Amino acid sequence: MPTPIPAPRIHPAAIKLLVGSGAFQRGEDYQQQGRVISWEWLPDDLLLISWVRGSGRSTYSCSIEFRADKAGPPVVVGSDCTCPVGSACKHVAATLIEAGSDGLASMVRPASSLKRAPQVPEWKAAVQQLVPTTPAAAPSAADTEPELALQFRVDGTASAHTLSLSMRPVQRNDRGAWVGGTASWNYIRNGFLRGIDPAVREWFTTLDALRATSPRGYGYLSTGDWISLDDVLARPFWHHLADAAGLGIELVGKSKRESLRLTREASIALDLSLPDGGARLERTVAFDGAVTTAASVGPLGYHGLFAIEESPSGRTIVLGPTAALLTDQERAAAQLADVAIPADAVDEFLADYLPLLRREVRVHAEAGVELPELPRPELVASVEAVSASEINVTWRWAYPPSDKEYPLTTAMEPGADLRDLAAEAATLGRAVTAVREVPGFGHFRVAPEVFRGLQAMDFATMALPVLRKLPDVRVESDRLPEYQGLEATPVVSMRATDSGDMDWFELGVTVTVNGREIPFGSLFDALARNQKRFMLTDGTWLRTDLPVFAQLRGLIEEAQRLSDQPGKLRISRFNAGLWAELEDVADIVEQSDRWRRSVSDLVALTADGVDGPEPVPPPLGLKAELRPYQQRGFEWLTFLWRHGLGGILADDMGLGKTVQTLAFIAQARQELRDGEAGARGPREVPRDTSSGEDEVPRRSEDTSRGGGGGRPPFLVIAPASVVSNWAAEAARFTQDLKVVTLPTTARKARTTVARVTAGADVVVTSYAIFRLDFDAFAGGEWSGLILDEAQFAKNHQTRANESARRLRAPFKLAITGTPMENNLMELWAMLAIVAPGLYGSGAKFREDYVKPVSGEGDSTQLLARLRRRIRPLLLRRTKDQVAPELPERQEQVLRVTLDARHRRIYDTHLQRERSRLLGLLDSFDENRVAVFRALTTLRRMALDASLVDPEYEGVPSAKLGLLAEQLAEVAAEGHRALVFSQFTSFLAKAAEVCAELGIPYEYLDGSTRRRAEVIGRFKDGAAPVFLISLKAGGFGLNLTEADYVYLLDPWWNPATEAQAIDRTHRIGQTRNVMVFRMVSENTIEEKVMALKERKARLFDAVLSDDAGAFAGALGADDIRGLLEG
Repeated sequence: MPTPIPAPRIHPAAIKLLVGSGAFQRGEDYQQQGRVISWEWLPDDLLLISWVRGSGRSTYSCSIEFRADKAGPPVVVGSDCTCPVGSACKHVAATLIEAGSDGLASMVRPASSLKRAPQVPEWKAAVQQLVPTTPAAAPSAADTEPELALQFRVDGTASAHTLSLSMRPVQRNDRGAWVGGTASWNYIRNGFLRGIDPAVREWFTTLDALRATSPRGYGYLSTGDWISLDDVLARPFWHHLADAAGLGIELVGKSKRESLRLTREASIALDLSLPDGGARLERTVAFDGAVTTAASVGPLGYHGLFAIEESPSGRTIVLGPTAALLTDQERAAAQLADVAIPADAVDEFLADYLPLLRREVRVHAEAGVELPELPRPELVASVEAVSASEINVTWRWAYPPSDKEYPLTTAMEPGADLRDLAAEAATLGRAVTAVREVPGFGHFRVAPEVFRGLQAMDFATMALPVLRKLPDVRVESDRLPEYQGLEATPVVSMRATDSGDMDWFELGVTVTVNGREIPFGSLFDALARNQKRFMLTDGTWLRTDLPVFAQLRGLIEEAQRLSDQPGKLRISRFNAGLWAELEDVADIVEQSDRWRRSVSDLVALTADGVDGPEPVPPPLGLKAELRPYQQRGFEWLTFLWRHGLGGILADDMGLGKTVQTLAFIAQARQELRDGEAGARGPREVPRDTSSGEDEVPRRSEDTSRGGGGGRPPFLVIAPASVVSNWAAEAARFTQDLKVVTLPTTARKARTTVARVTAGADVVVTSYAIFRLDFDAFAGGEWSGLILDEAQFAKNHQTRANESARRLRAPFKLAITGTPMENNLMELWAMLAIVAPGLYGSGAKFREDYVKPVSGEGDSTQLLARLRRRIRPLLLRRTKDQVAPELPERQEQVLRVTLDARHRRIYDTHLQRERSRLLGLLDSFDENRVAVFRALTTLRRMALDASLVDPEYEGVPSAKLGLLAEQLAEVAAEGHRALVFSQFTSFLAKAAEVCAELGIPYEYLDGSTRRRAEVIGRFKDGAAPVFLISLKAGGFGLNLTEADYVYLLDPWWNPATEAQAIDRTHRIGQTRNVMVFRMVSENTIEEKVMALKERKARLFDAVLSDDAGAFAGALGADDIRGLLEG
C-alpha cells in the first residue's frame, strides 16, 4: 500500500503569488483572527478543504486541489470557494496559511524537479530556449492538454419574465462530463490551469475581459464563475463567440440533454390580426429568418435574443445577435405572451396605442389590415412682424393629420403620448444647422426670440426662406415688411455754429441719401459698432462700409474725445486741422461768421501749396534785417495774433527765435497804437479747458497797463539767466519798445507788479517770480503771454504750467527748440497753454496717443494724425532747412578705456548696485528717488572713481587724461572749446587739468554770480576753454566764438545735449564746429547713449515726417536696460 502523501506545507510567498497581495494580506488577517474554523487534508484526493468564517455571519467552504509531483511536494492546480469571488480569494489564502509551513510552494514552479540545476553559461541558456536539445517525450497523462468548452445555463422562468442566460468555462473530466473543476476564469486568466493551448487561453481571457468592461459593470458580481450574458459588450461578444468553433471550443448546455445553436441574426416583431371584430398581438421571434415556435424566449441584454426550443430528444438553446440594439419595449415584447384586445377597445387601441407601439417595435399586419402612416412631428414657426425693425418668433410642434399641438419643451405632459421625441430632435437639429449657415446667425437656436433692427431684416429675408425649404418645418406669418436698400451716394453736410462759448462751436453733421435725411445719432452708433449696414425704422437700409463713412467715423470719434462737454459734438477753434479733414469728407459745408473769421484762414494757411500767411512788412523801428525764414516766422506769429490763436515757435536752437518774437511784439504794439485792434488785434481770449481750475479773473484795482493809451503789455516768462538777455536783445533790435524786467518778487522789491510795469510794452520776468507772484500777474491785463525756453513748463503737473494755463491773455506763445524732450505728455502740456481746446484733458491725450504710441503696434498713422493736428499751431524749422550756409558740424564719439584699477572698482560697484537696483524696480514709483540716486552714482563712477569716494583719489581718470590731450592740442592750434559736464565736481577736475596745463579758462555753473560778466569775458577775451555745466549753459547763450565742443558725460535727454551744442553752432558761426562725446567703454554711459537715441527718434517722429518711433518717459524698463550686461 503506497504511503499517503503528507499535507503540503506552503511558503507565504507562494500563497501571495497564488491569490495576489491584497487577498493574501486579508487572508493573513483572517488566519490571525482565528476565522479558519477547521481544515482537513484528503491525501487520496490530493484535496485541502476548509470552513472559514466571513466578515458577517456567513461561513464559506474552500476546496484547494493539488496534483502529485515526483520531484517534490504536491502542486496547487486550482481552488474553489463558496464566496462571491469563487476562487483564489482571501478565504483560500487563510486556509493555506493556517495549514502552511516554511517549505517553498511548488505553485510557482513547473511540475518538475526543484533541485538546483548545474550552472549553465548565459549564451547556452538563451539558445536552449529557442531550440530543442532532446527529443520530445510523449506527454504523460498528467500533462495532457485539458479539453475546454463554454457552458450556458438558463436562469429564471418565462412566466416571471426573468429568463436569462449565463456562461462559464468548463473542462471534460475522466468520465467525459463537462464540469467546472479547475477551469475557472481566474485560473485561465492567471495561467494556473496548465497545458492549455495559448490560442484557447487567449480566447477565454478575451471573453472574460468583455465581461469586465461591461457597461453595466457588475459582471464580477455573478455567483461563482457564471457570467450573465446581459453583462457583456454586444458586438465584440458575438464576433468572439463565432470564433470558438475554429479553435475547437464547444458551446455546451448544462446537461447532456441540452445543446446550443449559434445563429447569425435574431429579430423580433409583433403580428397584428383582427379576428372576430377584436384585435390580437402575437410575438414573433426569428433566427436567421426562421420563426421559432419556442414558448420560452428572452432578451440577451440589449444586443441579442435567445429561445429554448423543446423536443422529445431534449432542448436546444438558440441564440443570436440583433441587427440593432434592442429598445426597452422590444426587450419587453420578447417575453410578452399573446395579447387579445376586445372588440369594444379596438378603436382606442388603434388610435392611441398602435402608433406608439409601431414607433418602438416592428408590427406586421395580416392581409387586409392597412396600417396608417405614422404621424411625423412638424416644427411650426409662428412669425409676427410688429414693425420693420421688430419681429417676434415663437415655436411649437404639430402632428398632422392630428390636430394635436405641443409646446417646444421636451417634457412629456399628460396626453402627449403621441410625440416622437427622437424625430423632434432630428428636425430641430436640421433647422438649427441650416439657419446657422446664414451669415449673422451662427448662434441661432430654436427658442422664442425677438429680432430687432438689422437682425429682424436678415431673419425675414435670409433665415425664413431657408426654414421654408426644410422638410417637417412650417412657417406661419402674416404679411412681412418689405425691405429696400438705398443705392444712391450719401451726401454729407457739415456745420459749425456758435455755441455761446468763445472757444467752442457746435458741430453738426447731416447725411442724406436720395434726398432723405438719415438720423445721424443712430447712424453714428452703427458706425461705432462697425456695422456694414444701417436700417431705418420703415425697413429702408443703406450700406455703411463705404470709405466716406469710415473717414467720417474716425473724425467724429476724435471730435467727441476732444469735446469739452461729454455727450455733445463740439469743436474747438484751435482744432483747425480736424476741421480741414472734416471739410474734405463733407459735400456741403456751413459755418458761422465767427468760425470763418477764427478758423477758416488758419485752415487755408495749412493747405498744400500755401507758402505761408499773407505778407506783413516788418514793423517800423525794427533794427534788424530778418532772414527770409525769420520773416515768415514773424508773419506767422502776426497771423496767430490777429486771429486770437496761440502757437509754439519751435525753430532749431540758434535760428533767432527771439528776434522773430520781438519783431512780432513790435508789430502788435504798432497795430494797437494805430487803433486797428478791432480789425487786427486778437478777437477772443482763449480759455483753458484742460485744467480743472478756472482762470484767475483780473482785478480792476491792479491792472498792468502800459505803452500809453491803456494798451496792456506783453508778459514774457524766461529762465532767470535769460531775463537780462531779453532786455539786451530788445534794446538792440526794438528800441521803441519799453521793456521792464522783474528780477525779484514785488514783496522783496517793496512795490507792486502794477506799479513797476506801468507804461511798459514788454514785461520780462523769470519762471520763479511768475510762480511766486502769480496772483499779482493774474490780476493784471496782458496783450499776450510769451514763454521763452518753454520746456521749463513742459511738466503739466508743475505750478509753472498751471499758472501759464490759468493766466488770462488773448494770445499765448511758447518758444522752445525742444517742445518735447522725454515724452508726448510734454507736448500736450505746452498745447494746453497755447491752444487749450485742441486736445482737451491730459487723460484723454494719454489714452488717445501716449498709450497707443508706447505699445508695440504700428503707430505710424496715429503719429501722422498728431502732426496734422498740431501743424497749424506749431512752426519748426531746422538749421539744415533754412540756414544751409552754416558751416558743417561734425560729431564724433571718443570711446575711453578705463584704467585697470578704475575698471575693477567700477565693476565691483556695478555688481553690488545692480542686484539692489533690480529689486527696487519692482516698485519703481515708490523707489524712484533711490533708483535715480544710484544711477547717478554709477555715472559718476564711470567718470572718476574719486567722485564717489575720496579714497580713490589716486586712481587715474582716463577721461581726464584724454581731455588734457585734446585741450592742449586745441589751444595750441588757436581753436576755442566749450566743455560741458552735468557734474560740477567733474567740471572742477577739468578746471584743475587746465590749470596744470597752463591753459586759461572760464567757468560757468548754476552757482556763478556774475553770469553775464563771465560770458562777456569769454566772448571778448582770449581764454581758449569755457567750462560750463550742462544745465547752466543749455539756453540763453550765443557763443559762436568757440568751434570745438566736448561733452564729458552723455545725458539721456538728446534735447539737452543739442541745446548745449547749439550755443556755438548757430547763426553767426563762420567756422566748422567739431563736437566730441566722451563715452567710457563697457559702462552705463554706453547704455545712456542707446537710450538717448530712442528719445531722439521720438522727437523726430512727432516733429518731422519720420513716424517710426515710440513714446515714453524714463521708466523701469529703460533702467533695466541700463543695468544689462
